[in-house]
Amino acid sequence: FSGFFAFAQVDEETNRDNRRQDEIKTIFPQGRRNAVGGYGELSLLYGSIDQRDALTFGARGAVLLGHSMAIGLCGSGFINDPKAYSEFSERVSITGGYGGFFFEPIILPRFPVHVSIPVTVGVGGVSVARIYEYNDYDDYYPEESDAFVVVEPGVELEFNITRFCRFSVGAYYRYTTDVEMEIDGVTLPGDVLKGFSGGVNFKFGKF
Repeated sequence: FSGFFAFAQVDEETNRDNRRQDEIKTIFPQGRRNAVGGYGELSLLYGSIDQRDALTFGARGAVLLGHSMAIGLCGSGFINDPKAYSEFSERVSITGGYGGFFFEPIILPRFPVHVSIPVTVGVGGVSVARIYEYNDYDDYYPEESDAFVVVEPGVELEFNITRFCRFSVGAYYRYTTDVEMEIDGVTLPGDVLKGFSGGVNFKFGKF
């Protein structure tokens, strides 16, 4: 009986060590993780649209499978700095949004700092919004608009901050089908929405 209990104790310690090795490591350790989880994400990206500064605000919701793959839905909105296309016209901004689904392979997710490769596939719409200035505010009136298909791959350096929070910095390339729009007699390039962007992401959930 003593030999049996001794063997059981050694086996339990071995299993415990294996579980420790299987845990995800965080910058501030807080215990074990489940194999299936999920998260919500908010992002802020900077890029260029029509050779002008542009901001993109995004949100995602995902199911996390086996720590190494996330699948979910996402949506983003963008706007660039206004510009006057002729001497006597009002300023105009290019604004719009897109959404769809994404998948995100995660490389070495158990390390406190690791890499993920999100890829977004979806559809969106874009418009040119004319800006009329008043005493204390601006009014935006959409005029020309068009639809597009988008594929946006990226790479992120991700930090496991705590059990429920992750932070990442990333770089992305937005590829879209050509759009057709005209502003004050100026035809915009069909690839006006294509280009690189970079920014930060905040994830909250069960990892």
